[in-house]
Order: sequence, then C-alpha cells, then structure tokens
Amino acid sequence: MKRVAWIYHPDYLLHTPPFEHPESPERLVAITDHLGGTGLIDRMVPVTPDYPEDTDILSVHDREYLKRLESACRRGDLTLDSEDTYLNRHSFNIALLSAGGAIAGAKAVAEGTVDRAFCAIRPPGHHAGRDVGMGFCLLNNAAVAARYLQARHGVGKVLIVDWDVHHGNGTQNIFLEDPTVFYFSIHEHPTFLYPGTGRRWEIGKGKGEGATLNAPMAPGAGDAEYRTTFEQMLEPAVERFRPEIILVSAGFDAHRDDPLADLQVTEEGFRFMTRHLLALADRFCGGKVVSILEGGYETSSLTSCIEIHVRELLGE
Repeated sequence: MKRVAWIYHPDYLLHTPPFEHPESPERLVAITDHLGGTGLIDRMVPVTPDYPEDTDILSVHDREYLKRLESACRRGDLTLDSEDTYLNRHSFNIALLSAGGAIAGAKAVAEGTVDRAFCAIRPPGHHAGRDVGMGFCLLNNAAVAARYLQARHGVGKVLIVDWDVHHGNGTQNIFLEDPTVFYFSIHEHPTFLYPGTGRRWEIGKGKGEGATLNAPMAPGAGDAEYRTTFEQMLEPAVERFRPEIILVSAGFDAHRDDPLADLQVTEEGFRFMTRHLLALADRFCGGKVVSILEGGYETSSLTSCIEIHVRELLGE
C-alpha cells in the first residue's frame, strides 16, 4: 500500500454559484460522501490545506489580476471575465485556499511525508491564465503547485498531465516558453469543444518549444484511443523529458456520461490512465504523483472514476 495524502477543506463548499451551474459544491459533497462510504478516506493521510504565501501565487498570476479578482468579490460581482466563471463574496479566498490545497499536496509528496497525493479542491484551475479567469477557473492550481515545487523544493523538471476533457489553455500559456515544465493535454478536439485551443501544432514557443504536447480527440473517442495516445505519444515524451515529479490535472469529464462533452471514456479508461501514469512515475521520478481535481459534472460517473483513481493511487 502506498501512502496517499487526502487534501480537502470544508470551506471549499463556500464557493457557490449565484445561478444554476455545473461546477457546484455538490461535486465535492458527492466525492467526499462516496469515498467516505467506501472507507477510502480513512486509508489516506489527511492533510488540511492553508492559504498560500503571496509569493507562491505571484509566481503564476499578475498582482493586478489578483487585485481585480478580490475587488470583484467584495463588490458582489456575479462573474469574472466570462459569463461562465462565477463569483460570490467568498470566491477570492476559496480560490486561494484551492491553490493552497495543490501546494499542500505537492509539499507532502516533495518532503516524502507521503508517496502520492489526491487534492479534492475547488474551484478548478486549468483555464485560468496569468491575468484572466475563465472556464469556471479563477487561479491555476496546477501551475501554482509546479512553481512552488521549483522555488521551494529545488525541483528542476515538472510534468503536468491534463486529462480533463477541456484543453487547459491557461496552463499551456503560463508555461508556453518554459522548457522546465512539460505540459501534456488529452482533450476533445478544439473544433467541437471549449476553449477552442489545444491543436497538435501548439508545441510551445522559444525555449519552451517541444515542451507542450497536445492530443485532441475526435467526438466519440474512448478507451482505445486514450490507451494508444498514452502509449505512443505520452510515454515517449516522458522518456525524453525525465520529470522529477508528475502533476495530474485530473478532470473526469471525458466520461461517456458527462453532459459537457462527447467522448466515451469509461471507468476502465481512467483506471488505465492512472495505472500507466503511475508506472511512468515509478520509472522516472521515484513514484512522485500529485493529482489535482479539475472537472467532472455527472456525480455518479465522477465518484466512480475517482474511487478507481484513488484505489490505483493507493496501490490496490
């Protein structure tokens, strides 16, 4: 059995939509109820996140953006930058706490307190850019964790694997010219799905050219296509890059039952992706993996996929 950190805070439920919205506290309620009922939470190492240091957030996001986000929440604005990115009066603080959750998971793994971590955090983050919120995301949790590891733990090379069904345009843009962070995304094809980025020819820029790898999937793609992509695209890239730690932007909305996309991945597809990634981590970075929750909006498939994901992290 592996030691897996469980990162969660009840205050994550305070970020509530002012109108009907797929990204709601009920997602985390369903996850915690389900994992608690299976006994899996009790088998993980509980880690309570805290608010991050300003320097850790400013390593990713512009100061003026943070001020604008905080002011919008204080004014009672309902959205930020796009109509689908909602706010309430708690959202600024909870976005900070969500980033703090990703940091807590990264810290626990980097310090060897645990082997792996699962960060049950919200709001999600992979669409958030340096100076913009979009796609339900306010702060980029995975990017903050990556920069934290580099600044605080001397990690040289970080791999981010993003299997959310939507392309993580914010994460890609933040590291576009950085050769020390390799960003891999497998997602529904940009022609058909938000945010319209993540085509194969987007491979990074300048010194970061070659450190971005996108695998757009046509509508209807499922387990077989994902398996082929992991084996034929991701694995050779990891062999070349040789990361020191792996972060997962773990969205579960590519599942065939999820309402926001048109892919056909099943529970077994997520089992394969998790298992394959853990094997790569064992080969190249001492098994160090930090999984950070992103999307997943149909609670039955979300909870069943996360149960499988956590069981694999535990090494069952």
